[in-house]
Amino acid sequence: MNPRGLRIAVEFEARGLRLGRRWVPGTAAIAVLAAAVWTPGPVLGHEAITTELTWTRNVSRIFSIRCVRCHRPGGEAPMPLTTYAEVRPWAKAIKHQVLTKRMPPWGAVKGFGTFRNDPSLSLPEIALISSWVEGGAPEGDPKYLEPLHDHSARPVESGLAAGRRTVRGTLRLERAIVAVGVRAGSGPGLSWLQLTAHLPDGGVEHLLWLSGPRPSGTQEFWFRKPLDLPGGTRLVCTPAGAAADLLVQDSVR
Repeated sequence: MNPRGLRIAVEFEARGLRLGRRWVPGTAAIAVLAAAVWTPGPVLGHEAITTELTWTRNVSRIFSIRCVRCHRPGGEAPMPLTTYAEVRPWAKAIKHQVLTKRMPPWGAVKGFGTFRNDPSLSLPEIALISSWVEGGAPEGDPKYLEPLHDHSARPVESGLAAGRRTVRGTLRLERAIVAVGVRAGSGPGLSWLQLTAHLPDGGVEHLLWLSGPRPSGTQEFWFRKPLDLPGGTRLVCTPAGAAADLLVQDSVR
């Protein structure tokens, strides 16, 4: 039990818990509290199975591609999610995290730029995981399991950028460049960031909008297609104090 829960339990023991006009003895209150705190995830196993979706045939493939990069033994995430036994106790918590789009953490707002290394779940994937959990999270036949995706391979984006342009506030391009991505960090006090390119003909390219939960440190966002930006383009990074590196296919900074 965490310190806050322990403190509450001690207070209940000392005073009892009032429900309506009645007082419940402190020991009963502690029992109720302990049940709420210590109930393990596998209690889901007592629910009726109401879905044909299974871990082995459907859900494991999503986790293999989207989650195992971090949720593996020795990975950055706090717990591995590589097997049904590892995932099952966390099923309802996982459903909440994917519905609120907190996992996988990415931060780039959909529709404001498109990126080839976007690990976030698609709407059909979110719906599938949610339906699987609500349907009792069945395991299925092990014969349908596939090997875990190999995340150790060199990223296809490696070598795409030969240089960068640091944008803080506004930067005007003196000559044409080919942009292939953006590198941005999550600096202290900056809850969001936007990078846009204002073209000489009046058009606007929305390059990156970071908002919401995202990993700490510096991230790279690789455009799905290289972007030609002509000379005279104004690069604008907001809010004030924010900065981002535009990754380009030349060596000029």
